[in-house]
Amino acid sequence: MADRDDLFEAHRSQLRAVAYRMLGSVSEADDAVQETWLRFERTDTADVRNLGAWLTTVVGRVCLNLLRSRETRREEPLEIRMPDPVISEAGGADPEQEALLADSVGLALLVVLQTLEPAERLAFVLHDMFAVPFDEIAPVLDRTPAATRQLASRARRRVQGAAVRPDPDVARQREVVEAFLAASRGGDFDALVAVLHPDVVLRTDSGPVAGAWNELRGALTVAEQAFMFRRFAEFARPVLVNGVPGVLTVRDGRPLSVMAFTVAGGKVVALDILADGDRLARLGVKA
Repeated sequence: MADRDDLFEAHRSQLRAVAYRMLGSVSEADDAVQETWLRFERTDTADVRNLGAWLTTVVGRVCLNLLRSRETRREEPLEIRMPDPVISEAGGADPEQEALLADSVGLALLVVLQTLEPAERLAFVLHDMFAVPFDEIAPVLDRTPAATRQLASRARRRVQGAAVRPDPDVARQREVVEAFLAASRGGDFDALVAVLHPDVVLRTDSGPVAGAWNELRGALTVAEQAFMFRRFAEFARPVLVNGVPGVLTVRDGRPLSVMAFTVAGGKVVALDILADGDRLARLGVKA
């Protein structure tokens, strides 16, 4: 029989991917996977027919508890926070990053997932993203399969209504991003507006201060905001952010911000910016 360490390692990548989608934090996802390992170590799984499914539901339960504890601890409504970006060079992600981002999960989608209730998020992530049957998710939520299906359906409607699927051609996405940067660097406001979808949304997280989360909508409004910060465009370099084209702004050897673009129909439909240099440094983002 295979060593228990080997059995668990065979599923680690998927468990980490589940936890990242649930929690939006790379470090918390790693903690959830570690807790799953400890539970696996304490449990006799000899009679478990599908170890991968069993481990997936365990990590889901761990994440659910973490999300609920977040809600219990806070005294005031928790301000939305940009999920941890996964940044790689424009040429492509390394194998570990690719495993984390399997089936492509952009920052825009993760932001929407954050707005779901914990139970909705679990039902949607496990079923829609990882094909776990409702019969196996229901016990984790202490609900019937039918009720669990309703949770996932409600979450699906919210996700589909708020998250746009990006164009499949990454090269074409990159062309649109480069056009945005060129217009910004050149001070061409009309060209900047032209590359934006009329209903584009800009979400910015400036760090752990009051009012750090800002959300703007509309091509003119977003273009005006981008125009104000065009002086930083010269410090931007292309990267992949969660598998799609983005830019990392670096000045004096320090990462200042990362911007993820969602491009659909040849237009920028969403811009998600983490402008927290300290957090980027903690995430190990290299200038």
